Amino acid sequence: MTWQPSSGPETARRRAALLERIRRYFAVHDVLAVDTPSLVHFAASDPTIESLFVRTRGDARWFLHTSPESSMKRLLAAGYPDIYTICHVFRDAEVGRLHAPEFTMAEWYRRGFDLPAIITDTVELIATALDRTALTSRVAEFDYYDALAEFAGIDASHCSTDDLADAAGADADLRAALGQRRDAWLDLILAAVVAPQFREDRLTVIQHYPASQAALARRCPGNRQLADRFEVFFGAIELANGYVELADAKEQRRRFAADLRERETAGQTVHAPDAALLAALDAGLPACAGVALGVDRLHMVADSAAELAAVSTFSFAR
Repeated sequence: MTWQPSSGPETARRRAALLERIRRYFAVHDVLAVDTPSLVHFAASDPTIESLFVRTRGDARWFLHTSPESSMKRLLAAGYPDIYTICHVFRDAEVGRLHAPEFTMAEWYRRGFDLPAIITDTVELIATALDRTALTSRVAEFDYYDALAEFAGIDASHCSTDDLADAAGADADLRAALGQRRDAWLDLILAAVVAPQFREDRLTVIQHYPASQAALARRCPGNRQLADRFEVFFGAIELANGYVELADAKEQRRRFAADLRERETAGQTVHAPDAALLAALDAGLPACAGVALGVDRLHMVADSAAELAAVSTFSFAR
């Protein structure tokens, strides 16, 4: 371990300019900056995410938030207008070229936006933050299943998990590890097979994920088998993940229960569902869409850096 920072003042200046362009974009579009707590009462239920916990002197159990989403939806349910925050978030066991247990996220919510509107908003923000306005004119857009057909050669809506394993080039150990977890295979194929084929000079949008991967998105009004969810990539790097938000408290309770069953089956820690978010949904979440953007990855793109450590003031890896 070294006491020295991972990057120098010029990197910090470029990051400051990038953050200023993000804030200026939101100011121009009348999106209100808000603060959200880092210590929260409820852990993430998502089986793909692990929360870090903290104990206070009174032996109360708190969690470091993995996203400001729950807090921001509570603000929206309380009558706030369009809002954004830029904050540090925390996720356990995430270390690598594109992952760190602590990273910077920009998250925002736009009231009344449908899927095309929030995608356009996200692309414009990314282009503004990178100071590359030409990016908005050459965006590649694919529906989820079309992308897997074009880049992985599979009909992912109908093929078996064995077919998915073959498409992923999985060995026996990986097949044993993922088993029949269909969405885990789909995630692997998107990350390892599909995304690396995206053009490196432009943004790529994948939209209309399968309903089984809806997370906190609503189902598509025109096709209940799909979700109003999208992701934005620059080359192979995933930058943003967004939804037209689920506002149905009953459906959210069902999804939380399904997440917790999956966590239990996988031997993961099972946490209580987020009662505060459910109460906010019961009170009434306005129609809205939201996006989470990885600021560190965006900085990587801006600096043409190969890893997060190159744009971090203090890298976890060091």
